[in-house]
Amino acid sequence: MCGIAGEIVVDQAGRPDLGAVERMTRTMWSRGPDGAGHWAEGRVALGHRRLSIIDLSDAGAQPMVDDELGLAVAFNGCIYNYEQLREELSGRYSFRSTSDTEVILKAYDHWGEGFVEHLVGMFAIALFDRRRDRVLLVRDRLGIKPLYVAEVRGRTRFASTLPALLAGGGVDTELDPVGLHHYLTWHSIVPAPRTVLRGVRKLPPATIRVFERGQEPRDHVYWQPSYTRRPEHADWTALDWRQAVREALQVAVRRRTVSDVEVGVLLSGGLDSSLLVALLAAEGQRPSTFSIGFTSRDDVEGDEFAYSDAIAQKFGTDHHQIRIGDEEIASAVEDTVGSMSEPMGSHDVTAFHLVCREVSQHVKVVQCGQGADEVFAGYRYHQPAATAARREAAEVLRDAFHDLGHDELAHVLEPDWLTRHDVSAVLAAEHLSDPGADTALDAVLRTDTHLLMPDDPVKRVDNMAMAWGVEARVPFLDQDLVELVAACPPELKAGQDGKGLLKDIGRDLLPLEVVDRKKGYFPVPALTRLDGEVLDLLRATMTSPAARGRGVLRRDYVDGLLADPNGHATKAGGNELWHLGVLEMWLQQHGIG
Repeated sequence: MCGIAGEIVVDQAGRPDLGAVERMTRTMWSRGPDGAGHWAEGRVALGHRRLSIIDLSDAGAQPMVDDELGLAVAFNGCIYNYEQLREELSGRYSFRSTSDTEVILKAYDHWGEGFVEHLVGMFAIALFDRRRDRVLLVRDRLGIKPLYVAEVRGRTRFASTLPALLAGGGVDTELDPVGLHHYLTWHSIVPAPRTVLRGVRKLPPATIRVFERGQEPRDHVYWQPSYTRRPEHADWTALDWRQAVREALQVAVRRRTVSDVEVGVLLSGGLDSSLLVALLAAEGQRPSTFSIGFTSRDDVEGDEFAYSDAIAQKFGTDHHQIRIGDEEIASAVEDTVGSMSEPMGSHDVTAFHLVCREVSQHVKVVQCGQGADEVFAGYRYHQPAATAARREAAEVLRDAFHDLGHDELAHVLEPDWLTRHDVSAVLAAEHLSDPGADTALDAVLRTDTHLLMPDDPVKRVDNMAMAWGVEARVPFLDQDLVELVAACPPELKAGQDGKGLLKDIGRDLLPLEVVDRKKGYFPVPALTRLDGEVLDLLRATMTSPAARGRGVLRRDYVDGLLADPNGHATKAGGNELWHLGVLEMWLQQHGIG
């Protein structure tokens, strides 16, 4: 929920620019349509847009200031265990609200910087300890909630979206060659801390950044699960693992029902979202569910309604079936790109944007199945990793996941924009070779979950849901579930062509045709094969004076893509023209020259 922004005067005397913070906050109105607030003291200013989910009264408004404790906070997210923490802290503190925000303040006062280890949830937090003149920026363990940072004239600015930082002014908007390399290598994923812009960075997941006057900011990584086998599981059978994972997933789903408003489900009809509906039914809930479908084209089916309808009927949900015609796609693409914090080349981003538009007419909160593939080995390239030697992890990921090799990028980018060496391969290899992962699949899943996933699909879900004032919750990224599954023998996850554990759980709860069907993706046929208005939009974008004058992409390469718009597919099945077109549209929409 919500959007946060702020400024810290770091290396000089003076007061923060409250006007810039107000501009940043105003830009994020869709993340918090229920209210706005600003606060400044000393060298710190905070801004907040509110989406009311817990404690709908004014007592839950932000920025929240506790004069008695000398603390102020702006917070985006949800602390699922806030009621338990409140009870634990109630003997020491009095509470003026029933919000999870106030619990954060008391938890910090009680545990100091270690407070974050007590939080269960998704969050980006900016907390000002006024007595110690200390500022903490904190991001949740899996990077579900974003936090962007920019250095502007001796000041550190932060916000929930990159465009909000641009609205504050003064940001270096030159393209970052390393971020660009990542974008083109990993189908638009730019892992933290980088973005495609030189002047904007992301706070990495599971990180606390501490600012104290007269000192350099210091980062502390407070969580990293081990992808190794544990002694306490040595005698567990496959059945033991199945039972433990089902119980952990049930807890994860239950945690994400904490709300003072209704919680629905994005129901694609696949295994992951169907499991959420089944587990909510076990909690006695019949949620509103939402499925989206598009016009079929050639041999590409445009919807999976047969499966989502079957789940909705079995569990008696209040189901909403959303049908989108091709005539809506081109305008939806432009709106979708405008809602992106960073350019995202997956064609199903538009589908998420459209389904969340409908969701916003009914509920403020939804659970969704993102993250299950990364945690439970559900992608095709996880299969070769399951049989590869540990030392071959980098090679497996490169062969299956990299869209373009470094040498190929020489044909895409003008020479001044190509890095001297393969920075993406180096980053992946460093992450994959770190200790704490027993097998090649362990290493690949760790890299997927902790390096790549926060910037797709997690960012996709956050951006598109918050564009419509909807909070999306992801039970498969529950911290306890992720820790448990990280320790699970990899063959149990990769079995049955991927997600073997989840499929076994699903067979106890779901129709078999949902569990055992071929893995599906959010189909948007009008974007998988480019023609008509969408192709016209891309052609106009890529041949515009802004694009031609940018001098980043080789003109002959772009002209070749436009001459054969559907003839250049990436390893992940994407379209190269689409990836480049989204990048250029995003740059133009945000006025980046």
